[in-house]
Amino acid sequence: MATTTGTRAAAGFPEFTPNGSGYLCAAYGSATISANPTAADIFKLCKIPAGAVVLGGYFWTSDLDTGTEALDIDVGWADNGAEAADPDGLVNSGVLAGDAVTDVLAAGANLRAFPMTAGPLTFTRNTTIQAVFNVAAATFAAGTIFVVVQYVVP
Repeated sequence: MATTTGTRAAAGFPEFTPNGSGYLCAAYGSATISANPTAADIFKLCKIPAGAVVLGGYFWTSDLDTGTEALDIDVGWADNGAEAADPDGLVNSGVLAGDAVTDVLAAGANLRAFPMTAGPLTFTRNTTIQAVFNVAAATFAAGTIFVVVQYVVP
């Protein structure tokens, strides 16, 4: 298990808090995956500020598993001292097939939206958004993972 921290999730990178309330904000981050991650590898991608109410977002990957797919990546958040870590709190992707989605994605790309089916999520402290690899790729190919988190700060 290894943890990799991206630029937008680094300790010195500020969380964006708007001046005023009700503005829709977005936090985003990416990681280049150059070697087949093992189970429990964590990629810290971005941060959201204290008080953020997450309304939705999405997670995208290039085709990191080019053979018979086995790759399984979840997106959630790290423990922030108030809210416990939830590795799949935003996306529980299951096996990422990389199949084409007509008029949305070319073959080899994976997209998972995270609509808040149980309502918005509120975080009381600055929080790191992360991707956790559950199962390594069967036939690994280097690529990128990318996340966008949409939130408001009331």
